[in-house]
Amino acid sequence: MKIDLHKIKVRHVVDGYKDSAEEGVVAYGGKLDVRPKYQREFVYKDKQRDAVIDTVRKGFPLNVMYWVKSAKDSFEVLDGQQRTISVGQFVNGDFSVDFNGRTAMFHNLTKEEQEQILDYELMIYFCEGTDKEKLDWFKIINIAGERLTDQELRNAVYTGPWLSDAKLKFSKSNCAAYLLANDGGALLTGSPIRQEYLETALSWINNGEVADYMAKHQHDKNANELWEYFQNVIAWVRKTFPNYRKEMANVNWGELYNKFKDKKLDAKKLEVEVAELMQDEDVTKKYGIYPYILTRQEKHLSIRAFNDKMKREAYERQKGICVARNASCKNGHFDISEMEADHIKPWHEGGKTDAKNCQMLCKQDNRTKSGK
Repeated sequence: MKIDLHKIKVRHVVDGYKDSAEEGVVAYGGKLDVRPKYQREFVYKDKQRDAVIDTVRKGFPLNVMYWVKSAKDSFEVLDGQQRTISVGQFVNGDFSVDFNGRTAMFHNLTKEEQEQILDYELMIYFCEGTDKEKLDWFKIINIAGERLTDQELRNAVYTGPWLSDAKLKFSKSNCAAYLLANDGGALLTGSPIRQEYLETALSWINNGEVADYMAKHQHDKNANELWEYFQNVIAWVRKTFPNYRKEMANVNWGELYNKFKDKKLDAKKLEVEVAELMQDEDVTKKYGIYPYILTRQEKHLSIRAFNDKMKREAYERQKGICVARNASCKNGHFDISEMEADHIKPWHEGGKTDAKNCQMLCKQDNRTKSGK
């Protein structure tokens, strides 16, 4: 990784500053891509933005920034996007700040005050290296300030037409993916502009290997494959579980779609079971009902555990004897700390998590019985 430090005055960085909203932000005479189409939106709050200007006008040091060289004389902001946009917006006259006891925009300042800001030197590192080197470096420097999400870190590395198209579909306010996933009830959580919709779709299509998929498709002309896949997942969910419940927003639908999309499923029959399980007080993780009725793995439900009172009652009733009485039990007697609670009648057979249905087994027998 090649890293060179440069001192660049604000006047040169904001030269040619242009914010085209969702189409991106450029500066430095058109040579700096401050916020490419694939990057996140401006997320600084007014207080953070104003603090940047206050730091500059007082001549205090501002955290260093990092630009990645994308061509011979062009760059992309790797770290420092929010600070650069704050300065660019102020000089552009987009907002006012408290300046020496008065509220003022840049054009309200005296010539001397304007020159003081424009002559402020920003400390900027120019970086060159491989995709992996840039990603690793970005993770290291992304320690303070408005932290980037993992997906925003990946977006800074796997640039190209594929990512630009993917962001238009998954990462804008009211983007197509957001509208689709929320039409009839939200099926995803998170925020599109913080790249969470894009990250979810990528995780679904490639079994959690997000960076791997991005690397393979970085230079594709568009993200149509990902978009078509996402549409298929949402359509399958709406068809398989037509009765919407808010818990559905927390389900890993991609994983279920990948495993069960070709199976014939009876939506009416599934709905009956979903309704029954939603009313079961022993099921503590309600959104886990959906993967459970397809996989039959009870781990998704987080079945209510026996409390200490129930355990003590069963222990005393058994006089500390493991009811399994297998060879591992020795003489069969254990301290309560050496035992675990178990359903006498399994939950999936209708057994409840109450004192009458509790038995104590030694840890080895209980874990052997439950396959843990």
